[in-house]
Amino acid sequence: MRAVRFHEHGGREVLRVDEVDRPEATGHDVVVEVGGAGVNPVDTYFREGSYQPFAMPMIPGVDVAGEVVEVSEYVEDFEEGDVVYGTGLSKDHYGGYAEYVAVPTDRLAKLPDGVDPIAAGGAGVVAVTAWRALVDHAGLEPAETALIHGGSGGVGHVAVQLAAAAGARVLTTAAPEYHDRLRELGADAVLDYGRDDLADAVREAGGGGVDVILDHRLDDYLQFDADVANVGARVVGIGENDPRVGFERSSAARSKDLRITMMSMFNTPDLRVPLRKLAYLMSERDLDVDVARTYDLDEAGEAQRAVMEDSFLGKLVIVP
Repeated sequence: MRAVRFHEHGGREVLRVDEVDRPEATGHDVVVEVGGAGVNPVDTYFREGSYQPFAMPMIPGVDVAGEVVEVSEYVEDFEEGDVVYGTGLSKDHYGGYAEYVAVPTDRLAKLPDGVDPIAAGGAGVVAVTAWRALVDHAGLEPAETALIHGGSGGVGHVAVQLAAAAGARVLTTAAPEYHDRLRELGADAVLDYGRDDLADAVREAGGGGVDVILDHRLDDYLQFDADVANVGARVVGIGENDPRVGFERSSAARSKDLRITMMSMFNTPDLRVPLRKLAYLMSERDLDVDVARTYDLDEAGEAQRAVMEDSFLGKLVIVP
């Protein structure tokens, strides 16, 4: 089979398409014929060496979706022909940038009829991250106000939909060209993140402040979050560009009993739980994963460049 691999850490030039043996279903794995594999910033971190991969040469790709073509004798809850999707690869398992991949069943869920496997291939890490942030960590409740920074991103556009499905008032930031689509996805107010009066606009749109904040750039927005938060607000941080994160004025956070949680999707206790619930939401069309572009295996380097440098709404997906 064909698979994208890197034999050493480095830039996009270390990615190459190799002919390798198709994996076998052993232990509690199933073999999936890949229909789509999401392209995520974390894939580049493994390639560069910021995160250590499972083994070298490594097949990147945290996400996968496709059809089960082989089942281990120890697996009882999946069978050949099932259409599935999952996440949590690369850290300790070969990834999804390949024609076939062996996946542990504790990282998979079945896809209901009618769910696009290409879109589902891009769902895993961003959808589970958004679920864990809003539901598990923030405990978002109906009628609360949620601010989603970067609503056009992979996590952001899923989080907008999850917050809307939960009955929250949803505010998000994005470049103007994405405002209409984000309103279609459930945002009540979409604000240009470049405006000078953004904090005032958020407070006005939120009726004075916000209750839950999903922040993907803590180095830029942590003080902003404290300034626009209501008393008792919860901030969930999923990333930053600069690891030096802190407050300019901690009094704003302290005076509001602000609760801040940092999270990683890889710490999810049981990936099957959110994956199954998200699959249901996709089947009911309460969650749409927008696929901005697709790439073949030979274009993996370009896909990884685009995910780090280009502006787009939704997800990039490799289709072998």
